[in-house]
Amino acid sequence: MTVDLEFKPALIIVDFQEDFCPPNGSLAVPEGRDIAPVVNSLLSLPFTIKIATRDSHPQNHISFAENHPGAVPLKSYHTIVHPTDPTKSDTTLLWPTHCVQGTTGSALVPELDAAKVDVVVDKGIDARVEMYSAFYDPMRVSVSELGEKLREKGVTDVFVVGLAADFCVRATAESAVEEGYRTYIVEEGTRAVMRETWEAEGKKAVEGKGVRIVSVDGEEVARVRELA
Repeated sequence: MTVDLEFKPALIIVDFQEDFCPPNGSLAVPEGRDIAPVVNSLLSLPFTIKIATRDSHPQNHISFAENHPGAVPLKSYHTIVHPTDPTKSDTTLLWPTHCVQGTTGSALVPELDAAKVDVVVDKGIDARVEMYSAFYDPMRVSVSELGEKLREKGVTDVFVVGLAADFCVRATAESAVEEGYRTYIVEEGTRAVMRETWEAEGKKAVEGKGVRIVSVDGEEVARVRELA
């Protein structure tokens, strides 16, 4: 078999954490825990690098509704102003408190075959900004080590799974396209917070940004399998 030297795929598992999973997560994604078998099957494949990201918020994080008097989780919005450049801002939905550093809810789920993960990248650690993408927040105030890890390995293609499809998975995939990677969301390896909206509008929007939504049984994942 000829080795494809121009294909160096990475697997990014976004925020597969207790607080995003039933039955006890403070921000549980419906059926979130059910993605484990697909995610673990992907972890068994010969990706160039396998990265798990982890929401890791301080208690005073700006995205928590409880930090804004009168705000209602999942209903209220807040406009975040760039800490050093007031001409830049980002409006974000406010959330229930979740994935606070050092809590049980911030832990990766035990169903994840973490022994096969090469690197864990923390995100959302800056209390001043919201960070859906595992690369950076919309204003680039907080930048994780994800981009550096991909560049170190000469990655060409990025496969994204995890939680949730319509927020952090989507944002991470769109950032990967911006960074120049051929990018795929593996559909069976993710779940959405707002499933109906994701199915009706979200998928089309993310594909419009250059992300391909593929199947775990499709030719794109088969190409990774063939690297073995």
